[in-house]
Amino acid sequence: MVAASEQLDRRFAEPIRLSDSFARPQRGWIRAIRDALGMTTAQLAVRMGVKQPRISELERGEASGKITVQSLERAAEAMGCRLVYAIVPLTPLTEMIEERAALLARQRLASLEQTMRLENQTVTDRKRHEEALQRLIGELRRKPARLWDAP
Repeated sequence: MVAASEQLDRRFAEPIRLSDSFARPQRGWIRAIRDALGMTTAQLAVRMGVKQPRISELERGEASGKITVQSLERAAEAMGCRLVYAIVPLTPLTEMIEERAALLARQRLASLEQTMRLENQTVTDRKRHEEALQRLIGELRRKPARLWDAP
């Protein structure tokens, strides 16, 4: 069975993850598309069934990041477009899980080793240390929800 993280990683191919071509234009997508179409705010208002000042509010709201997805969808539809909405991970999700599991495993193992040192039961065998670390990473990866309990 393929993990959800692996399925999403395939959907977010490297070019999409690294691309800035989908970054919101400074004045927002509504304004950029409307301008490219040569459409006035009054014309878009008619197509959306709202008053013209509402279009200016929508454009300001999008530019400031305070617009709703529903409003974006309505504006897109009125301009013959569709809204594509995604949260794109900066690194593959499987890599994030692996890194987080390794970090927590190292922290837990260090804590355990400190306790053992205090009790004069220290383990100096590097191979056993690495095996314990890998075992703990595996346990953490099997239950990824536990990875995110602490900041």
